[in-house]
Order: sequence, then C-alpha cells, then structure tokens
Amino acid sequence: MAEEDDFADDFDQIYFLKDRHVRFFQRCLQVLPERYASYETSRLTIVYFALSGLDVLDALDVVDKPGLIEWIYSLQVLPTEDQSNLGRCGFRGSSHIGVPYNTSKGPGSPHPYDSGHVAMTYTGLACLLILGDDLSRVNKEACLAGLKALQLEDGRHVFYAVPEGSENDMRFVYCAACICYMLDDWSGMDCKKAIDYIRRSMSYDNGIGQGAGLESHGGSTFCAIATLCLMGKLEEMFSERELNRIRRWCILRQQNGFHGRPNKPVDTCYSFWVGATLELLDVFQFTNFEKNRNYILSTQDSLVGGFAKWPDSHPDPLHTYFGICGLSLIGEPNLRKVHPALNVSDRAFEYLQQLHRTWREGCT
Repeated sequence: MAEEDDFADDFDQIYFLKDRHVRFFQRCLQVLPERYASYETSRLTIVYFALSGLDVLDALDVVDKPGLIEWIYSLQVLPTEDQSNLGRCGFRGSSHIGVPYNTSKGPGSPHPYDSGHVAMTYTGLACLLILGDDLSRVNKEACLAGLKALQLEDGRHVFYAVPEGSENDMRFVYCAACICYMLDDWSGMDCKKAIDYIRRSMSYDNGIGQGAGLESHGGSTFCAIATLCLMGKLEEMFSERELNRIRRWCILRQQNGFHGRPNKPVDTCYSFWVGATLELLDVFQFTNFEKNRNYILSTQDSLVGGFAKWPDSHPDPLHTYFGICGLSLIGEPNLRKVHPALNVSDRAFEYLQQLHRTWREGCT
C-alpha cells in the first residue's frame, strides 16, 4: 500500500523542466512558427523574452553574445548628419523597414518612416545589459530626445509608443521610466506629470488602470508601482493607507495562480505582473506559493518546453518568460532572482549599477 502511495505522489508531482525551457528559448532566437509572422516589427521584444529568460535560467552560455550585441545595435535609430530626426531616435523592433545595416557606427540613414518605439528601446537596452555590453554605442542624448518627444502635452502627459501616434497608456509610462533609469538620466520625461498621470489612474476599487477612469488591471498596476519604485517616489506618492488598499487589491487577484482583473480566468503571466507588484509592496510572502507554483507548472509543455497562459494551450515566448519569472519570485531552485521593478535578473541589475557608478565617477 505504501508503494502505491509513493507511486501516486510521483505521478502527481510536476517537475520544472529547465533544460527543455532552455531549448525553447534557443529556438525562439533562431526560428519561430509561421503564426508569429505578424510580430516581425516587435522581434526585439521576443529576443528580450528569450535572453532574459535564459539569464534567469542561468543558461546565457548557449547564445552568441557578440553576434546578438551587433544585431541589437543595428536596430538603433541614430541621428542623421543634420540631426533632423532627433525626435525619432531610439530602437526599432527589427530590420523590417529596410534601412542600411549599421551597428551604431556613424550617423543614421534618413528614412521618412524610420523611428524608435518606446517598448523596443526599453527591451533593446535591457538586452544589451543582459549580454554584458557597456552601452558605449548607445546614443543616450538621442534616445532621451526621442523619448521626450513621445510624451503628450494634452493634459494627460502619458506616452505614445511611436512619434506618428499610437495607443497611449500606463505601459509606455513604465517603458519610459525604465529607459531613463537604465541611462541614469531622467531628462527624457517629465516625472512630475507622469506621476500625476499615475495618481489619476487609481480606480475606485484601489487598483490602477491604464488611464484615468479605466478599469483596474494587474498589468497597469504593476507598471504604475514599478515606475514609482524606479523613481524612488512610491511612499511620497501614496499614503500607507492607500498602499494597503493597493496591496489588498493585488492579493485578491490570487485564485490558484493569479488573474489580472476580478472575474477573469487565471493566466501564467500575472504570476509575475501581480507577484512582482506584491514583492515591490513587501507583501508577496502572504500569497500561497504552492498554489501559484502548481498553476504555473500546469501550463508547462513537457514535450517542447515553454509555458502557455492556460493549461493544455500552446506555449509562447511571453508566457514562458513570465512563468519562469513567477517561479523565480517564489524561490524555485536553480533560477536567478528577478529584479521586480526593472524586470531583468538581479545579476543584470547589479551589472547596471556598476555601469552607473563608472559613469558617475567619469563625470567627477
């Protein structure tokens, strides 16, 4: 009877298949299924999921770091010789637009439709840090000028993703804050106005929406709280009573895993979005780690690796990355810790801190 019980325990045990997830991310860096063709303009973000995921898995040795660094620099939108495109600088998502290949050596090539994208600039910089680059070829002044041009002046003070106009919400406020933090220069955004936007986006139920008057959401709550943490303004912005209300809203998002809104199904990625928010608010330890882990692992693909948003669904790079980050937050063995605000490994974050110290010493 005891042997039967042991067999049942082994059958119910779900193991974290690290090696298969490493191979999943390797494939993401080499070839993607046809259904990903529409994401060509966001290829840099997929690379970020794969590289940061491999970093958290402590498996960056499987990638060609020099080759990837050169490719990422080739996506930097540089100022032209007359600097007429300064407000359009940053990083683009891929080479889809057909500008000449340039690994950030020399001036940019003029193109009427070429511009950076705020999320690609964030993920591009993050990838360079993860790969151990010193950011010496990043044109910081141009990136910050391009970022500043994206902040709206219509009273909302949120950010567009691209100069031509686009959606504008809390996601891009967060990306802007990450860019300024990594470049150690907050001149690229009006922080006071961005903070006011966050304040006005707090909803009646104490979560934070994508904008004023919009539904509270786990993703936008993360973006708002992480932005304030990167700015060092969290306690200044919200009273302890307000922070406790936000904590309560986030903790109530757990069922087994986490969902992003009340009455919605749980989803692997919210184990990071909501979990990281709770970590930043110093109450993540009050969640149920076992239920969270069991849900994340129930979405694991045991054949090809990766994680999906729901059990018995196809894995994808985004949910694989955030599933692994969610496991890192709860202390899964053999995973690097994740910095909950900047969304890179603690190893990459410490490397960034070293760069900042070097830059500051060089200015004295």
